[in-house]
Amino acid sequence: PVSRFLTVPHITCLFSTGATDSCKVIVTQPRFQEADYSMHTVFLTCAFSALGCSQSQPQVLWFRFLANKHEDLCTPECTDHQKYKVHLSENNNSLQINDLTVDDNAVYICGIAFSDSSSPHSKQTGDGTVLTKTEKQHSNGTVIFIFMIITSSLLFLYSTTVFTFFVVYKKITSGRKIFQAIAQELQKQNYAEHWQQP
Repeated sequence: PVSRFLTVPHITCLFSTGATDSCKVIVTQPRFQEADYSMHTVFLTCAFSALGCSQSQPQVLWFRFLANKHEDLCTPECTDHQKYKVHLSENNNSLQINDLTVDDNAVYICGIAFSDSSSPHSKQTGDGTVLTKTEKQHSNGTVIFIFMIITSSLLFLYSTTVFTFFVVYKKITSGRKIFQAIAQELQKQNYAEHWQQP
């Protein structure tokens, strides 16, 4: 079978002819990684297992796919030492990306190669990690929060005004009814006294 790693043009040079050995590399990467807009540095992890391979340190390679092109980042030397740095420890490595911006959103591929092996499985890549840095929301959350506070305040004032109006209206209506009742009672009394006079 043909290794996925060998399909990448700039890595074919790592494949060497010779007797076939049993070195087999398996590379795993997280599928997605999201970075908050406030983050300036991110670490992309890459784990690998090496079965039947030599005890020598493998070559660690990183490259990325953008919308319409791919870029070599570290193969194995990094193209920009201030922007990228590779950390390797036993069966794990990570790519450190500094000065992170939304322009760094891409699919990052990790490759592991035992260059002293002739096995087609000694040079493999992971499936890639989709890195996404979120953009700043321009304080939309704060604006929405302030809008909600203002709306709540206006609703409270409206409710208070309506309640006060109904209370006052009820009092006025009640006062009018009492006044009408007193007036009617006085009229009855005057009417009775008028007819009781000799």
